[in-house]
Amino acid sequence: MTAVAAGSGTGAADLPAPPEAPPRSQWQLFRRRFLHHKLAVFGLIVIVILYVLVFGASFWVPNDPLEQDVLLGTQPPSGEHWFGTDQLGRDYFARVIYAGQISLKIGLAVAIISTVVGALAGAIAGFFGGLVDQILMRVTDLFLIVPAIAILAIALKKFGGTDIVIILVLAGLGWMSIARVVRGQVLSVKEKEFVEAARAIGASNGRIIFRHILPNCIGPIVVNATLAIAIAIVTESTLSFLGFGVQKPDTSWGNMLYDAKGNVRFDEHLLYFPGLFILITVLCVNFVGDGLRDAFDPQSRR
Repeated sequence: MTAVAAGSGTGAADLPAPPEAPPRSQWQLFRRRFLHHKLAVFGLIVIVILYVLVFGASFWVPNDPLEQDVLLGTQPPSGEHWFGTDQLGRDYFARVIYAGQISLKIGLAVAIISTVVGALAGAIAGFFGGLVDQILMRVTDLFLIVPAIAILAIALKKFGGTDIVIILVLAGLGWMSIARVVRGQVLSVKEKEFVEAARAIGASNGRIIFRHILPNCIGPIVVNATLAIAIAIVTESTLSFLGFGVQKPDTSWGNMLYDAKGNVRFDEHLLYFPGLFILITVLCVNFVGDGLRDAFDPQSRR
């Protein structure tokens, strides 16, 4: 009995230890934290579906948004016209979906351009410091104190409310906050050991900035780029509602609100539907931005 017991004890002691779980990569940690944020996942799904439906409208929307039936006039929502019709008898559902192409395109394009410009300006200012930093930050401060809506209205009135002009003007006045955020990150990252090591082996300034510094600032850049989409959509809608944004024959959610404001007392559905799409888009983009911020924030690791 003693021998058996001893043998059993020895066998148990000789059992191999269970293998350790491999360490999670940064991408796995980011994905886990983002997926844990339910509102962010919901917002991302809605945004993806919205972009697919809007830019694929020609494949599934049954009615032509430009087809008029003046005799039909304004009609409330019905089985034939889901969102009703406008004053010219045009199907309002088709108009809202097709109008989203310009609104969403403006939001995405402005976010990309302003993020690239802001990230470059912030990285250069933070990396080189000194006079370069002072000049770029004073330019940034100057743009920040400019009354943006007034400048936008003047520029759009002078050059026209095409989507290209709106994108360039909004991006030209929207890069400053990203530049300030990136500059702060670069000031911290450039003192790290891996940056000093890159300098020691003779890496050029451009290589250090693009290969070593900016990738370590990707979190704040992505978060601010996401929020820039929502800001651009709201700004374009505001300008179009005031009559300075997208001009006819082009249609955006903003100028649909502009067209509807004169009939809101009797045909309120003309105001509700484009406003609802703006609200849903901006809310979901902000949900995604919150989720990205939490996912990139090491303090949120669980």
